[in-house]
Amino acid sequence: MPHDHQNDEPLSSSGHPFRADDDTKLSYWQVMEIAVRELLIEKGHISASQVHEQINRMDARSPANGATIVARAWTDPQFKAALLTNAGQTSRDMGFDIGPMQLIVVENTNSVHNVVVCTLCSCYPRNLLGLPPDWYKSRAYRSRTVVEPRKVLSEFGVEIAPDVQVRVHDSTADMRYLVLPAKPAEANGVSETLLANWVTRDSMIGVGLPRAPV
Repeated sequence: MPHDHQNDEPLSSSGHPFRADDDTKLSYWQVMEIAVRELLIEKGHISASQVHEQINRMDARSPANGATIVARAWTDPQFKAALLTNAGQTSRDMGFDIGPMQLIVVENTNSVHNVVVCTLCSCYPRNLLGLPPDWYKSRAYRSRTVVEPRKVLSEFGVEIAPDVQVRVHDSTADMRYLVLPAKPAEANGVSETLLANWVTRDSMIGVGLPRAPV
């Protein structure tokens, strides 16, 4: 197919734009991962196809999984009660494989707003939300959220009234949190399927609010 080139792009001898390689030197941990993986395959403990399948499963995780759970909780009081009591088993019953971790769902109400952080690294319910955003892993977010949560939330565009308590939940390697955001009043009457489109990733971390899809 024909494709245009910018006039200011240098061309290689083949006539295509030249772009320098962006490869970087492997880190110590990347080298270790490759060595361990290749050793496990060589010893027959796992196969290359199993590794590939697991990577595909990890890449398929997205906030849409968590949004499905939130939408169900907004429309089914019995499910919501079960979710708040035992989020791990309730999520598994919906078909989501969250692994051995302990999952805790915390509910936003008129008097309480919850926000999630991992002060040590980037622990996060990846099975339900996919990969964590870069800002969630940053030192600034990890340190400031526990010290000045209202200011951090304000920087995300979420203003919390003075009479609303802000609770910060610190995730760990074996315990993860998911925020159940308050259902917007204008979402009343919307079907469960459509409600899932109102749920944003940030609202399930606590730094955003649900909103109607554009």
